[in-house]
Amino acid sequence: MKYEVKPAEKSTVKITIAFSPEEWEEANNKAYVQNRNKYAVNGFRRGKVPKHVLELYYGKGLFYEEALNLLYAEHYGEILEKEKEHFTAVGEPTLSLGEDFSEENIVLVAEVPVKPDVTIGSYKGIKIPKYEYNVTDADVEKEIESVRERIAESVEVTDRAAQEGDTVNIDFVGKADGKEFDGGSAKGYDLTLGSHSFIPGFEEGVAGMTLGEVKDIAVTFPEDYQSEELKGKAAVFTVTLHKITGKLLPELDEAFAKKMGSDSMEAYTAKVRERLEKNAASRSLNETENSILTEIAKTASAEIPQVMIDRQCEAAMQRMEYNLMYQGIKLDDYLAYIGTTREEYKKNFEEEARTTVLHQLIIEKIIALEGITATEEEIEAKIAEQAASVGKEAEEYKKTMDPRQREYIENDIKITKLFAFLQENNEMIIAEEK
Repeated sequence: MKYEVKPAEKSTVKITIAFSPEEWEEANNKAYVQNRNKYAVNGFRRGKVPKHVLELYYGKGLFYEEALNLLYAEHYGEILEKEKEHFTAVGEPTLSLGEDFSEENIVLVAEVPVKPDVTIGSYKGIKIPKYEYNVTDADVEKEIESVRERIAESVEVTDRAAQEGDTVNIDFVGKADGKEFDGGSAKGYDLTLGSHSFIPGFEEGVAGMTLGEVKDIAVTFPEDYQSEELKGKAAVFTVTLHKITGKLLPELDEAFAKKMGSDSMEAYTAKVRERLEKNAASRSLNETENSILTEIAKTASAEIPQVMIDRQCEAAMQRMEYNLMYQGIKLDDYLAYIGTTREEYKKNFEEEARTTVLHQLIIEKIIALEGITATEEEIEAKIAEQAASVGKEAEEYKKTMDPRQREYIENDIKITKLFAFLQENNEMIIAEEK
C-alpha cells in the first residue's frame, strides 16, 4: 500500500491510497470468505459455492465493495496515526474510487475534514474587559429568604385576599370579541400568583380577590403570542376563586439553622455567603475568560469545517433535551408544539457553535505558540486533590480513573496557565457589573 496526502479546499485533505494487485486479490478473497453465505447457486450448498462460480453467476465485481471496505478499515486508521503531526481528522471521510479503476489500478480517494489552522492578529497588549462580582449582605439575605420560601409549609387561607406567592384554585372562562376561544377556559386550575405563567395582567387581576368572588379581568394578548388569532387581541377572563393556599415561612432561628445543617444562624449565614462568593468567583472567572477570547477572536480567522459546527450544535441540542427532560417535557413534544423539526431548530445554535469552535482553536493555538505545558508534578498534585475530594488516597483513586481523565487534567492545567498568561500580558479593564 502506498498513499499520498495533499491539501484540499475548506480545511480538508485528500488522501490517495494505491493498493497492489496482490493486496487487492487478498482483500477480495477475505470478502468472499466473509460473505459467501449470503449467496446461493443451484447445485451447491449455501456457503460452499466457489468464488469463481459466484463471480460468473452474479458478476465479476460481486465482492469489490466489501474488499474496498476491508482495505479502508485496515489502512485508514494507520495513515491517520502516521500523519498525526501534520493534520487531525475531525470527521468521517468522503470516499471515492480513483480514475480508471481496475484490478491493476486499485486506488481509493479519501477527502477528510481536518482541524483548521487559526490565524490570530494579536493576543497580547490589548484592552480587555474584566468582570468582578461581589457578594453583599443583601445577596445573602435574599438567598436565605429564597430557602425559606422553598421549605415553607402550605396552609389554607380563609381570612384575607389572595396575594403574590399564594397558590389559588380557580375556574376561568376567556372571551375575545364576546366569544369563547380554544384553550381559554378551565375548572379547578391551580395557579401560583407571581409565577408569570399566564399572560400579563391575569395574575395581577386575581391578586386581591377573596374566596368565592367572581371577577372579570381584562387583558391584552402579547403581539408575539403563539396563536395567530389572539396576537395583540383584547380579551376578558371571568374568574371564580375557590381556594387560597399560602406559605408559612419558618422562623430564622436555631431550629432553622439545624434543619439546614448548621449549628447556628451565624454559621448558616457564613455558609451561605461562602457558597455565594464561590459562585460569584466562578462567574467572574468564566465571563472574564470569555471576554478574553471574544477580544482575541476579533482579529482571528479560521476555515472551520461544517462537521465541527454540526458537532457543537448537536451537543447544544442534547443539553436542551436534558434540561427539558428535568422539567418533564420531551424534546419531540416541544418541537411539535412550536411547529419545527430537530434539524431546523438545530440551526439556531450555528452561530454560537461557530464561535465556540473558533475559541477552542484559539486556545490550542496560543498554548502551542507559547509552549505552555503541564508538568508531571502538577498533574499528580491535581489527581491527589481530586482523590482527597472523594475521600480516597491518590494511588487508590488512580486505579478507578477513566483513561481519558489524565488527559483532561493535563489540558485543564494548560488552559488555567493560558488564561493567567493572557491576563498578565493584556490590559485588563474592570467592567461595570452587568
